[in-house]
Amino acid sequence: MNPSHGRDLVTAGYGLDRSDLPDYDLERPESGLVDPREWFDAPDHPFEIEIGAGKGTFLVQQAMRRPEVNYLGIEWARAYYRYAADRVRRRELHNVRVLHADATEFIRHRCPDAVARVIHLYFSDPWPKKRHHKRRVLQSSTLDDFHRVLVADGELRLVTDHDDLWAWYEELAATHDHLFRRAPFAARDSASGGELVGTNYERKFKREGRPLNAMTLIRTGRESG
Repeated sequence: MNPSHGRDLVTAGYGLDRSDLPDYDLERPESGLVDPREWFDAPDHPFEIEIGAGKGTFLVQQAMRRPEVNYLGIEWARAYYRYAADRVRRRELHNVRVLHADATEFIRHRCPDAVARVIHLYFSDPWPKKRHHKRRVLQSSTLDDFHRVLVADGELRLVTDHDDLWAWYEELAATHDHLFRRAPFAARDSASGGELVGTNYERKFKREGRPLNAMTLIRTGRESG
């Protein structure tokens, strides 16, 4: 997996590695908290997170259309993280940062309460084998975490091409209606005609004729627990 095709990739100023984060002490959870809004030139702007940023297509397209919004893309695959951060740097998108880390761990252990307006989760790995379902990003525990870090009426936006993962999403949405209410998915600014988001995966899957499903979960005012 080498998306750079031999090009030198520079992440400085736009990319952060999990090793850049403060040490985390399980006995003092507050010791590892960071406010990702402070990573931006305008930390008071609305803040959104993309889980699984890949090569940064959505981040770049959306950030160019919404310069008044700060975007953090979190990507686990190091090669894709470096490619996305370099792509953002070359376009001088000061409202984007890319983090190389496990997104669910970062949100659970690092993010303060009520920081994000939107969490984007597009074409996540479906982990189709039953024994691997625990590796899927969306779980009961992560819905609790997302609820905590979203602002009031904040949104979790979901898109997938995988039928079994879609059924998983629908079941979790139904069983967590005390935390989120379900709403239709509105196409993003970055999408072209007929698209939902405009990511590389979406375009690939549409060419293959795969049906896509999408929903928005809106955070309610009620607390988890």
